Order: sequence, then C-alpha cells, then structure tokens
Amino acid sequence: MSICVALIAHDSKQDDIVALAKKYRATLSRYHLIATDETGGAIAAATGLEIERLASRAQGGIVQVAARVVTGEVMGVIFLMDALQPHPYEADYLALLRVCNLHEIPLATNIATAELSIQGVAKRREAYLIFNPVAGQGNPDRDLALIRQILEPQLNLHTIFTQPDIEPAVQAREAIEAMQSLKAEVEPGCIIACGGDGTVSAIAGATINTGIPLGVIPRGTANAFAVALGLPTDLKWASETIASGNTRMVDAAYCNDVPMVLLAGVGFEAGMVNNASRELKNRLGTLAYVFSAAQQFFTQEDFNVMVELDGEILEFKTGAVTIANSAPPTSVMAQGFGEVIPDDGLLEVTIPVSNTLFQDINTSATLLASALVKSQFEDSNLVCLRTAQLKVTTDPPQTLVVDGEILEANPIEFTCVPKGLTVFSPLSTI
Repeated sequence: MSICVALIAHDSKQDDIVALAKKYRATLSRYHLIATDETGGAIAAATGLEIERLASRAQGGIVQVAARVVTGEVMGVIFLMDALQPHPYEADYLALLRVCNLHEIPLATNIATAELSIQGVAKRREAYLIFNPVAGQGNPDRDLALIRQILEPQLNLHTIFTQPDIEPAVQAREAIEAMQSLKAEVEPGCIIACGGDGTVSAIAGATINTGIPLGVIPRGTANAFAVALGLPTDLKWASETIASGNTRMVDAAYCNDVPMVLLAGVGFEAGMVNNASRELKNRLGTLAYVFSAAQQFFTQEDFNVMVELDGEILEFKTGAVTIANSAPPTSVMAQGFGEVIPDDGLLEVTIPVSNTLFQDINTSATLLASALVKSQFEDSNLVCLRTAQLKVTTDPPQTLVVDGEILEANPIEFTCVPKGLTVFSPLSTI
C-alpha cells in the first residue's frame, strides 16, 4: 500500500497550488501524489510530477480522497480553499474534513499551513521498514501497528512486506537506491529490518558500506544479531531505540562475497542449524538449537582443515571451525575468547582439536564457561585466533552455514569490513 499525499484546490486557488508544487517539487517528488482531475492535470503539466489523477470534483474526486484517508493510504492532505466564495459539493468537503479529523490526518487549507506541513515533512528522515509478517509467533498486525505508532511521528515510514519469491536483500537494495536518489539536502534515510535472524542478516548485509543506518526490530526465535550487539529484543523498546536516533558503527564481513554480519560455521555449527527445522523452532523456541546441538554433538565426524592467515598455513583435525564477526553468548562455539568484539576490525576463529569424547565434553564446558563470564579460559584443546582475513579449506568438503543460511563452498575466504555497518543502538552500548 502506497502512502499518498493528496492535493486539491478550489478553482480560484489552482494557480496557488501549482506555484506551491513548483516551489516544493523536490520534496513532493518523494511521495505518491493523488489529486482531483483538474488539480492533478494542472500540477503535472507545470511540474512534470507523477500524479495519480482521480475523478473530477464534480464526479466525486473529493469523496475518493476521503475513502483513501479511511483506508490508511493518505499521510496528509493539502486542500487550498477559497473561503470567500460559495462552492458546490459542500457535502464532499465536509466529509473529507470529518474523516481527516477522525483519522488524525494533517489537513492544510491555505498556503501558510501547506508550507509548514511540507517543510516539516522535508526535514524528516525517510525510513523503509522491511517487515516479515510470518516471523516468530507474535501477532503481525498488532506488532506492526505498535511499530507504526512509535515511528511514524518521527520518520517518513514506508512499509515493505517480505515476499516468498523476493529476497529481503533485494528489497533492501531497492530501498537503498530510492534513498540515495534523494536530494543532498534531505537527511539520509534508514533501513529497518523486522523479522527473524534470516531477514535481519540479509537486510543488514545489503547495507554494508552504504553509510545508511540500520534499525533492528527482532521478531524471530533466537534474535542473535540483536543480542550480540546489545540491542533491545522487546518490540516496543527496539522501536523507541530507532526513534531516538543514536547510532554506533560495527564491523561486517564477507564470506566468499556473501555478506556476513554474525558468524559462519563449518561442520558442527552447520549441522546444528540444519537440524533445527522451522517446525522444531516453532515448538521449542530457542531450545530448538539446544536440542539440535545435542544431536549434532554425537554425530559430527572430524575432518581435516587448512587455515591460511597472515602468511601462515595451519593444519588441524577437528569437527568444527567457527568464524565470528559478532555473536551472542548462546553461540557457544564462537566463544573461544569469551566474548566476540563486534567493532575491533577482526574476525574471531575458534577450532576445537580434542581427540576423545571426554576431551570434547571438557572443551565444550570450557567454551560455555568462557561465554558465561565473558573471559577466556585456557584449554590446550582449543585453537583461538583473531585475524582480519583468512582462508579455510576442508577435506572432505563440509557443509557451511553463514548467518543461519546453509551454503556449499570449499575453499572459503573470509574478510572483515571494519565499521561496515551503522546500527541504531541504545546509548548504553555506544
């Protein structure tokens, strides 16, 4: 559903509304414009603006605008009136005034109020909310209504719903292109990702090195990205954090040209994610990953891995390699150092090299303890590395998971992008 600005004018005010449209053409061009036939034709001819022309006033065009207000498609109405002259269709005008009041839609009736409205809109940041309605178990209609209630007073909010046949990253790139096409005097827009980790990671990946701030409103199972960065997981608090406008810069990464904002896992981590089905996550929530990890622990087979970094070649026999850009404490296999630092310009690599089941259990306990106290515990069966770039080759080839998505690749190259993401964050995390 497009969010429209409606333009109407009495006959004696047609020249005034055309002059207004010329003066504020750059701002009006950012919106879907609707107008009664005579007004729309005059403005389009004078400015070249794209305008959806409704019926003429005589044929019910004002009633059509009122209907759009009722369905929530109109963000504001400019209706330049001539208060000194009697006009036909008075009932239509009164109906429009009434629905604007009922639905709290701004209505400007003269040049002064119209200019104030347009100037106010021009200074507000454009925001594209990419909303996944099937993520999580909450009520999507209620959640979206709350988000809009908090954000629309602060932002020019455009809502895009995820689609089964369109990748969220594609939708994000289209929104970014729309924002980058705006005039330089317009404050840079932002992208808001609302969904589970798959949706959030895909959208975040599209914003790498764009400088466009990313807002995160989690609605998934684990919400790992939000937890890793200390972002709110409560929908109301997350929305208020975006409205406050405070940002921080964090690292991003690429895995064989695939954007990575969280972590990649070879072997154990990939098997665990692969086993955590959508049905299992719906039934057990975050416990689905615990259940899946327990299964994978006893079925994961070791493999040979060669790691190339900083001009060195290291070889190991292991069941898991985890490369983390950022990670929540629950991603235990990434906790070799006790805490993944999201803004140090480095990737953190954790490789367990234990040889027996007892050593595997002991190493897992070490990683869990490190995550709990956010400090590294020494373990001779753990290899922990920090690097900005590395190459991983496995024999035999292993399944790879990148930010929750299962991929096939061998060898695998990782590159950190320092300060590649700008994220809306609470002041306590900045």
